[in-house]
Amino acid sequence: MSALGKLFRTTAFKLTLAYLIFFAIFAACLLGYFAWNTRRLITEQITATVDAEIVGLNEQYRQGGIRRLVFVIEDRARRPGSSLYLVSTFNGQTLAGNVGSLPSGTLANAGWIETTYRRQEEQDAGNDHFALARVFQLPGGFRLMVGRDLDERERIYDVILAAGKWSIALVVLLGLAGGFFVARRMLRRVDAMTESTRIIMDGNFTGRLPVVGSGDELDRLADNLNAMLARIEALMHGLKEVTDNIAHDLKTPLTRLRNRSEQALRTAKTEAEYRAALDATIEESDALIRTFNALLLIARAESGQARGETVEFDAADIARGVTELYEPLADEKGLLLRVEADAPALVRGNRELVSQALANLVDNAIKYAAPNGAPEAPPPEIVVRAAGAGERVILSVSDRGPGIAEADRGRAIERFVRLEQSRTQPGSGLGLSLAAAVARLHGGELRLEDNQPGLRIVLALPRSPGQATP
Repeated sequence: MSALGKLFRTTAFKLTLAYLIFFAIFAACLLGYFAWNTRRLITEQITATVDAEIVGLNEQYRQGGIRRLVFVIEDRARRPGSSLYLVSTFNGQTLAGNVGSLPSGTLANAGWIETTYRRQEEQDAGNDHFALARVFQLPGGFRLMVGRDLDERERIYDVILAAGKWSIALVVLLGLAGGFFVARRMLRRVDAMTESTRIIMDGNFTGRLPVVGSGDELDRLADNLNAMLARIEALMHGLKEVTDNIAHDLKTPLTRLRNRSEQALRTAKTEAEYRAALDATIEESDALIRTFNALLLIARAESGQARGETVEFDAADIARGVTELYEPLADEKGLLLRVEADAPALVRGNRELVSQALANLVDNAIKYAAPNGAPEAPPPEIVVRAAGAGERVILSVSDRGPGIAEADRGRAIERFVRLEQSRTQPGSGLGLSLAAAVARLHGGELRLEDNQPGLRIVLALPRSPGQATP
C-alpha cells in the first residue's frame, strides 16, 4: 500500500473527514438560515413601509378625492429612490405613477403580489424588474398599487450565498489540509511504535515504545505498554534465573538422592540399613516436595491465582499464633521469641498466605539468630510485632543475628538466592521470595531493614477499609 493510501486509511484522517463533513453541513445550514432570515426581514420591512404608504394615500384620497391623490403620487414618484406608485381606473387606464408597464391582470385582484414591471423611462424589452407590491381598491372603482423594487433584496441574498459558498469551500480546504497534517503526524508515531513492537517480537525485550513527552493519549498508551514490557522483561529474566537456579540447586539433592539409593542397593545388608537408607530418601524427597510446593505457591501468588476467598482477619492474632508455634524451636536453639501485638490490626486478604509468609520470616530469624557464647549472657531476642501505621498494617520480625548487607538486600528476596553466610543452614532460598510474593498479592510490600545489629523484616499490608485509622 502506498504512503498516501495508508494516510487516507488512518483513523485520524477518517475522524477529521467525518468532523469536517459534519461542520460543513452545519455551516451551510447556518448560512442558509441567515440568508433566508435576512430575506424575510427585508420583506417584512417592505410590507410595513408599503402598508404605511397605503394608509396615508387612502387618507389623502378620502380627504381630497382622486385629484389630490394623483397630485400626491406624482410628487412622490419624482423623488429619487421612491417606491413604485400606480393609480388607474377600474378598466386599467393609468392616471398617475412611475410604473410603465405591468403584466396583464396584475391590478385585477386586491392584495399582495410579486410581479415584474418596467419603469416609465425603461420601455425597452429586457429591462424587467421584480417588485413586491400591494393592490388596493379605492372607492369609486379606482385601483391603487404601491410597491418596492426587490433588486436590493436579491443582491443582498446573492452576496450572502456567495460568501457562504466561498466560506464552506475554504473550510473544506483547510479541514482537509489539517486532516492530512494530523493523520500524517499520527501515522509517523504509529509507524514508530509498530517498528518498536517488531523489534520486541524478534526477541529484544529491552526495546520500548517511543514517547515524545506531549502527554497525549498515544504517550499514555506508550507509557502503559512500556510498563507492561518492563514487567514482561522482569518476568522473563526471573524465569531464566529460576530455571538456572532450579538446575543448580535441585541438581545436588537429586544427585544425593540417587547416590544414597544406589549405595543402599550396593552396600546395605540388614533390614536396619535398608530402613535408614529409605528414611534418608524420604527426608530428601520431602525437602524436594517442599521446594516445589513453595515454587508453585510463589507462582500462584504472583499471578494472582492464590488470592482465594478474601476475608477480614486480625494480623495480631496471626502474629500471636505463629509465635506460639515457633516458641519450642526457639527455646531449643537458646533463643527468646516474644510477640508484641496488643491492639487489633485488621487486614482483608488470604489469612493462610499471610500466616505462611510470617512463619517463613520467623523461621529464617530462628535459623540465623545464633545464641551468645557466654553462659551468663541473656539469650538473643527475636521480636514479632503487629501494629497499625496509618493506612498500613505492619507485621515485622526483628532479630540480633548477623543481618544482611544493604547491597545484598535486593538479591535476598529473589528465588533460590542464598547468601554466603546462609549456605551452612538448611533451606531452599524461597522463604523471603514467598513473603514478597504474598505482599505484592495483597497490594503491600516486603522491606529488609537494619536492626542495629541484626535484621528487621517488615511485611506492610493495606489496612482493612472497615478499620478506623488511629
